[in-house]
Amino acid sequence: MATALPMDDQLAVDLDRYAEHVRWLAQEGCHGVVTNGSLGEYQTLTEQERRAVLRTAVEAAPEGFTVMPGVAAYGALEARRWAEDAAEAGCPVVMLLPPNSYRADERAVVDHYREVAKAGLPVVAYNNPFDTKVDLVPALLAELYAEGLIVAVKEFTGDVRRLYQINELAPGLDVIAGSDDVVFELCVAGAPGWIAGYPNALPSSCVRLFDLAVAGDLAGALPLYRALHPLLRWDSKVEFVQAIKLSMDIVGRYGGPCRPPRVRLTDEQERVVRAATEKAVADGCR
Repeated sequence: MATALPMDDQLAVDLDRYAEHVRWLAQEGCHGVVTNGSLGEYQTLTEQERRAVLRTAVEAAPEGFTVMPGVAAYGALEARRWAEDAAEAGCPVVMLLPPNSYRADERAVVDHYREVAKAGLPVVAYNNPFDTKVDLVPALLAELYAEGLIVAVKEFTGDVRRLYQINELAPGLDVIAGSDDVVFELCVAGAPGWIAGYPNALPSSCVRLFDLAVAGDLAGALPLYRALHPLLRWDSKVEFVQAIKLSMDIVGRYGGPCRPPRVRLTDEQERVVRAATEKAVADGCR
């Protein structure tokens, strides 16, 4: 799952709180964390902060708990350096967006993944064309997989039809649910994992939803999915970081503020998130 990053009132990274959060997520049944992703506000971190966040997670992680850092950067050389840093920290795998500083063509995308693969760690591609303006379409993913550049993809388009086409074009490439609000559909279709946002606030229920869905227990999974969905759909909104952190605050975890350019939720947005969180908790989600 992707981790939110706690900031104090002065917007400094709170590494002690972050370490406690990673340990708590492991205790609640999560299998691993993604550090330095968009939910972790990586774009606003200094190099020193980004390194410290990763090492804090690695040190806090119990045995068998995976830490997969995001290594996204404007250029492939910088992303490769972050992948090398991840290897140095002892991480077994990294997650990589395509180039996100301009609308890259397919040749540039393949070259980007080739460069980062030189770091020697397995790479999970992250397809988020809304933010990067580069769409890792099924045929392109198949090309990356055939060359041995990626082992999986975090699919964030929300188009559940893509999983079937990816499976046809690249058998063996794991398609990981990347949008909280289509996790049920993707897991029923065969997604072996979920890189999630809302477990930061309600990990136990999200883990249970995932386990039921991958097991094909539709009768058990669907009511839980319906109860969580008013919150899960915030993961696909512009304000997802603020919403998830607010839900964390409401349930008694520390979410805290976000760094600019993110601004506070509007009063109406806060009302909607608060009502959905309180209802989910009243319905037994935790």
